[in-house]
Amino acid sequence: MIDLIEFGYFGLFIGSFLASTIIPLSSDILLAGMLVAKGNPIICLIVATLGNWLGGMTTYILGYLGKWKWIEKLFKVTQAKLEKQKSKIDKYGVLLAFFAWFPIVGDVFALALGFYKIRPKICAVFMLIGRFIRFSAWIILYHYYGEEFLKLFS
Repeated sequence: MIDLIEFGYFGLFIGSFLASTIIPLSSDILLAGMLVAKGNPIICLIVATLGNWLGGMTTYILGYLGKWKWIEKLFKVTQAKLEKQKSKIDKYGVLLAFFAWFPIVGDVFALALGFYKIRPKICAVFMLIGRFIRFSAWIILYHYYGEEFLKLFS
């Protein structure tokens, strides 16, 4: 992950994108590294948000392209169980997209929203807003607490 920081904003974008897929990376640590390296906070916010959002939308699209038969075959899940899960997804709908930035479960939310074809445009907007707020919070915390805040990552 340190290698990505060496690529500056491009590394932050790539790392944020990959972290929003099933690849285990932390976009938060990359963002913190860029801030320590004196990256412009506004540019970092935009780059991290867009990279992470595009990664989340890629996961959404992969879910959207998924087929019921594939899921049943690969994961040994019955159609009845998938339909039960769909009722839960339908209950919370696009609000899950707002929380698709959560570690671990966020990728599952994005994949499920895509798989069940939940309102793509609205999901995209909610994912973008959620990720923007997330990275804004990190930048604000860094601004006010600086190096003390970064000790949380070490």
